[in-house]
Amino acid sequence: MSAIRVLIADDEAVIRSSLRLLVEHEPGMSVIGEAADGEEAIDLAREHRPDVVLMDVQMPRMSGLEATRSLCSEAAGPRVIVLTMFDLDEYVFEALRAGASGFLLKNSPPSEVLRAIRVAHAGEALLAPEVTRRLIDRFAGPSRDHTADSGVSRLTERERETLQLVGRGLSNAEIAAALFVTQTTVRTYVSRILSKLGARDRAQLVVVAYESGLVGTLSSG
Repeated sequence: MSAIRVLIADDEAVIRSSLRLLVEHEPGMSVIGEAADGEEAIDLAREHRPDVVLMDVQMPRMSGLEATRSLCSEAAGPRVIVLTMFDLDEYVFEALRAGASGFLLKNSPPSEVLRAIRVAHAGEALLAPEVTRRLIDRFAGPSRDHTADSGVSRLTERERETLQLVGRGLSNAEIAAALFVTQTTVRTYVSRILSKLGARDRAQLVVVAYESGLVGTLSSG
């Protein structure tokens, strides 16, 4: 199996160096480049085709948010993990809407950073349940406009239930327990939902669940 190719984008050289050291010492991973701003991140990503980008949000010339939106709009774009100083800053939800697979705190333990890279590379979302709950509180409250359908009306009742639970940050195992089905069945539901909604991964399903109001219908339970 080939190594997971990682691009590091952060305007702080110390952070880039520490992440490079961490990733390059992990078997099965390699760093293909470092970028100090969003424009450089895009250029290097297009040149070297990384599997995963660790993307800082606030950078000069072009923000990580703009770079994420650009890279994730490409057909064979990389998975992007947003790096943030705070567990719920104003950019996190917008980064997810832009196509990011999730986010990491800059002070996350090394083991969590490596796990996040593997999870993103596998196509999963990096949204811990406790973080998802805070996102729900902020973005899916009663004052939010839930008029956008986002294709949710095309889902079956079981698929809508699954999407609600994905939006709450539950794992496949937890969803299986809640719906009294197998994890294989849950994976099938999630695959169908992704296809029907034209979503890239679970992170985008979480965004749809927020914006359609599905999460809010379960968040008080």
